[in-house]
Amino acid sequence: MTLSTLAIIGYALGVFAVGHMLWLRKRPAATLAWAWGILLFPFLGPFFYWLIGTDRLRRKHVRRRAGFQSFRAERRSIHAAEAEALLPPNDAAFARLISRINEIPPTRTAKARLLPTATVFYDALKARIDSAQHHAHIQFFIWRADTAGDRLRDTLVAAAKRGVQVRVLVDEIGSMLLPSRYFHPLVEAGGHFSWFLSVNPRRNRFLFNLRNHRKLQIVDGHTAFVGGMNVGREYQGLDPSVGPWRDLQIELEGPAAGLLQESFADDWYFSTEQKLLDSAYYPPTASVFAPWTTLIVAGGPDSPSAPVQKSLIAILNHAQKRVWLTAGYFVPNEVTLTALALCAARGVDVRILVTEKTDHPALLRIGRSYYEEILKSGVRIFEYSLALNHAKAGIIDSDWLMVGSANLDNRSMRLNFELNVLLRMPEEAARLASLLKADFDASAEIDLETFGKRPLREKIFESVCRPFSPLM
Repeated sequence: MTLSTLAIIGYALGVFAVGHMLWLRKRPAATLAWAWGILLFPFLGPFFYWLIGTDRLRRKHVRRRAGFQSFRAERRSIHAAEAEALLPPNDAAFARLISRINEIPPTRTAKARLLPTATVFYDALKARIDSAQHHAHIQFFIWRADTAGDRLRDTLVAAAKRGVQVRVLVDEIGSMLLPSRYFHPLVEAGGHFSWFLSVNPRRNRFLFNLRNHRKLQIVDGHTAFVGGMNVGREYQGLDPSVGPWRDLQIELEGPAAGLLQESFADDWYFSTEQKLLDSAYYPPTASVFAPWTTLIVAGGPDSPSAPVQKSLIAILNHAQKRVWLTAGYFVPNEVTLTALALCAARGVDVRILVTEKTDHPALLRIGRSYYEEILKSGVRIFEYSLALNHAKAGIIDSDWLMVGSANLDNRSMRLNFELNVLLRMPEEAARLASLLKADFDASAEIDLETFGKRPLREKIFESVCRPFSPLM
């Protein structure tokens, strides 16, 4: 094959890739950047575009299929009306906005409990699984084959042996080192396991860049766990190579678990083409005993409207006194930067807790490249170094708290499947505020003048890495 033939093939691949990108209507800046890369590097450009450039995914949702919508519609409508009726007018308008953004109605929670360490979370989850009567649905991004992973797997095996329907869904990219045979004991006991398959040639899926980052566990349809925790010894701070670890999960009881069940059902259907339609997965709950309004933020590459991003903007616009946020990774895009600046300009106490001890040092430095413009707008930034702080949480004024899987980066805003819950519960909001205040007090606050005097090599590294932030 001659060089001219190779060149023609390379540019033909490039034209096809650019055409695909234009058809997807990617953001103009991303379109221009990828177009230059594809056309300047005939073979490498298209290869990397197909590998990591695709940020959209089409999939069917179980809850929108015939027979299922009618089953849930009436109950969802009742719970939404009851949830809004509990709120002051300003909060009711906020709830309606979040609901429209995510296309998920407001719901209610009977009980909620913050689980501030992995050990506390694992014990609480095990206790719920041990008492399960009908089903246990477990979803994680990362599952380690270590003592923590073995303990949870064995708990699920025991549940399956006594007749509980057990389903485990794990992201194949996040847990690429975990062999499928690890879950053979569960399958042999009558349970079910599946990867969240975004890379599956048999189904024409080559979406290496799109991952299911959700951490969701549901037991018997009335109890749910949501947050940022995965499964492994490192999350308990027991891995010497990682050291101390901070994270957060929240346990919810009541009608909210039914809506969260729908999220699991969608992901399970995408992965297995099996529909979870039986009413036993969505048991009726007495909402009269569920006084806490709950909003669900569920986004991913199948949602072109970017609900996680828009929900964050709505939160910042709604806040009157304070917004305290913590995330494992902070690489803001221009939309987030503007929303943070406008919120601080209104006099709101805006604070961001960033982990200085990190498993991705490059991300920390890319995030630092945004510090100066954020600090100038009045936002306060704190770097936490006592542990790797992986929690994704926030406080809005005195009543609302948020816990989930989404970081403050482009990957969480647009590329990953993410899941957060917003809960109007002053008691737990105060508890989370106390946890965050302790973290702020134990952190180093970034001073604008001092930060500007950091070494030149750091500034150069940040400037070189910053253009890659949309991919992070």
